[in-house]
Amino acid sequence: MTATTQSQADTTVIRALKKLRIPQTQRNRELWLLLFAFVINAAAVALVQLGANGAIDSTFLIYCGGLTALVLALHIVLRLVARDADPFVVPIATVLTGLGIAMIYRIDLYYDSHGWEATSTRQLAWAAIALVGAIAVVVALRNYRVLFRYTYLFGLAGILLMLLPIVPGLGADANADVWVDLGIFSFQPGELAKIALAIFFAGYLVRTRESLTSVGTRFLGVTWPRARELGPLLVIWLASLGIIVLQRDLGTGLLIFGMFVAMLYVATGKTSWVLIGVVLAAGGAFLASRVLPYVGGRFQNWLNPLDPDLYEESAGTYQLANGIFGLAQGGLVGTGLGQGRPWMTPLSQSDYIFPSLGEELGLIGVFAILCLYMVFTSRGFRIGLAGQDDFGKLLATGLSFTLALQVFIMVGGVTRIIPLTGLTTPFLAAGGSSLIANWIIVALLLRISDAVRSRPRVVIG
Repeated sequence: MTATTQSQADTTVIRALKKLRIPQTQRNRELWLLLFAFVINAAAVALVQLGANGAIDSTFLIYCGGLTALVLALHIVLRLVARDADPFVVPIATVLTGLGIAMIYRIDLYYDSHGWEATSTRQLAWAAIALVGAIAVVVALRNYRVLFRYTYLFGLAGILLMLLPIVPGLGADANADVWVDLGIFSFQPGELAKIALAIFFAGYLVRTRESLTSVGTRFLGVTWPRARELGPLLVIWLASLGIIVLQRDLGTGLLIFGMFVAMLYVATGKTSWVLIGVVLAAGGAFLASRVLPYVGGRFQNWLNPLDPDLYEESAGTYQLANGIFGLAQGGLVGTGLGQGRPWMTPLSQSDYIFPSLGEELGLIGVFAILCLYMVFTSRGFRIGLAGQDDFGKLLATGLSFTLALQVFIMVGGVTRIIPLTGLTTPFLAAGGSSLIANWIIVALLLRISDAVRSRPRVVIG
């Protein structure tokens, strides 16, 4: 070994030691928040056991301990490779995931489900896979700007994922054609498609922002885009209607279209895009309700949830009405974990997990959960707006808005603010594909936030 090589090796070791000695303020803050999150999750599971059975079963708590170890592993990885990442994202995702598992476990206790037959056991397994996936993304994706190179490849992947459920032999038998059955397990490709399409929209808008912000016609105090700039918005609108028609999935169509409009507004800063998007979304929903019996039935159930005739129908308002009754039963402080009757609502562990939590935690509990979502979204917006990289700004904002919009669509549906759709509540609801997709979003936000803080002057696009 030459003297120069030895000197370089010594310099590398010294830099590594200095990095270890530097106080990691963000990671220390994250660690304290994680410890608090672990206490909340453990207490939730213990209270479920005490409320439902009157005794604590250590077996399921041990299983949850394995999940805790994976979260700590993610924290250690962040200390090593992304020490400036946002400290609030992982603790919030951990609390929401833990509360969802506790409620799913509570419903399993009523049905006396154990082992792999229990939905909570499978949810724990999916959560472990999701955390391993998040760790892999954080480790492998050292520079998120690499994604910008594959803009159109991600767009193609997103489209193919959206089309998978209508491929003969792959689609699962369900109310909406959003599931793919692989024999061993089923998954919703739309959950992964929203990430791929967010990357595509971010890259596409960075490349075409100048043409989209061209001077248009000013009317009613707002500058409206020219007709040729409306093309991309109309294409996404038609694609969203295609999803609603072909897959009978109102929620995913609204989610994809809403994500594109929000990212379009961030990229251009033009209010006219939002106004046009709202008009197109409302017009598409109205048209679908008049033409498609499936969507029309959702609107009828929304308008008349307590109609006796609709209540008794097979696809009527029985589920919606029971969810509302469950929320009313919870009142302000709830019945207490393990002491309500959430199982009376069909799909109480997945589509209706929010009313299940509302019954046992009350208005105060669900308000706290909504506040967690609000903080998560605000941190994502802060990550996007703090950066000077156009691609990262759009991607972080788009992913955060998509998660917030999904929460609004789902919570608004079960509380009768808007018609009910078939989306899942992020982190809470039972389902592996949703959990994996949302933890990948967490990993991407961590990587972007680390780059924003450690390299604030790097600008591309």
